[in-house]
Amino acid sequence: MIMTWQPSNRLCWARLVALALIAASVAFLPAAGHAEERTIDTETGTIKVKTLAEGLDHPWGMAFLPDGRLLVTERAGDLRIVSADGTLTEPLSGVPKVVAEGQGGLLDVALDPNFAENKLVYLSYSEPGDGGASTAVARGRLTENAVEEVKVIFRQTPKVSGGNHFGGRLAFTPDGKLFITLGERFKFEPAQDLTSHLGKIVRINPDGSVPPDNPFIGQKDAQPEIWSYGHRNVESAAIHPKTGKLWTLEFGPKGGDELNIPAPGLNYGWPVVSWGKHYDGKDIPNPPTHPEFADAVRHWTPVISPSGITFYTAEAFPGWTASTIPAWKDNLLIGGLSSQAIIRLTLDGETVTGEERIPMGARIRDVEQGPDGAIYALTDAGDGAVLRITAQSP
Repeated sequence: MIMTWQPSNRLCWARLVALALIAASVAFLPAAGHAEERTIDTETGTIKVKTLAEGLDHPWGMAFLPDGRLLVTERAGDLRIVSADGTLTEPLSGVPKVVAEGQGGLLDVALDPNFAENKLVYLSYSEPGDGGASTAVARGRLTENAVEEVKVIFRQTPKVSGGNHFGGRLAFTPDGKLFITLGERFKFEPAQDLTSHLGKIVRINPDGSVPPDNPFIGQKDAQPEIWSYGHRNVESAAIHPKTGKLWTLEFGPKGGDELNIPAPGLNYGWPVVSWGKHYDGKDIPNPPTHPEFADAVRHWTPVISPSGITFYTAEAFPGWTASTIPAWKDNLLIGGLSSQAIIRLTLDGETVTGEERIPMGARIRDVEQGPDGAIYALTDAGDGAVLRITAQSP
């Protein structure tokens, strides 16, 4: 029997062709969970960079849960959990309302030192209110798909207009105190005003109360939470694993990014002094011209735009052995935004002895050591990613 070509046959044929093309296209797409990998040569050997998860909206902070999953904040206001295979949960409910404008939004996340018992997590964010916005910190109990019983434990005062310099990093000390870094909101002079939280690093107890040994306790016209002042915009904070001291990095203006070890009660000089210049080219006196101010441990011009730091404490990267490629143990790793790099500093006590810039080809917003010994980094983009960095086996 001869089949005649009818319009209905043509339609069926077109549908079959379309289905075949779709099937062929799908065959060449990455399978679910498949992650892109690339290698980068470093001074100590070749590393592998794997895209663990993607599709995040400007991820900003991260914290590992005891089971190895990863909490990640998105600046637009969402908190998600990333599983070991890169699967992203839907946004968790209960996150405070944020001002997602300019540099503001949902910022850092940290686990309570007693998380295994109390399930408390801490979130820093730009909070709306009378006069504009300021950095705030809230804590709540983490459940499978929500943060519950959320309570604000700290508010930066005053609230001001503008979308710059919120700071927002969180760091717990070995004795359970919480450091919060606070930008000066691009307002300059308030960084020197002890009645304001702008341009300060503050230290509180996990419930928001003030430790009795803070440096300005009992001082008239000083906020009791203040630990150090004269800061511009600090978006990096970590506790040294051996000394227990706070280390921070802050953005300079046009040049002059700084590495500091903030000591209680000290003034770090902004905006009176800086290793950089104003954006309009006007000079700013260098810190040595004002010995009353504490100076940086290291500074960078041109800037690296530091955001997020971690001390690497594992014995070696996964894939490296002591007999082949040395580990990065006790090095300080810095996320670089404009530098699009991870900056690795070697240290001798509190002295920087060497620096390597590892090009990542993306703005790195945060960097953390994982429980598996790998390094994890967040890329600052509208389609941001979680990167897992290990070693290329020799």
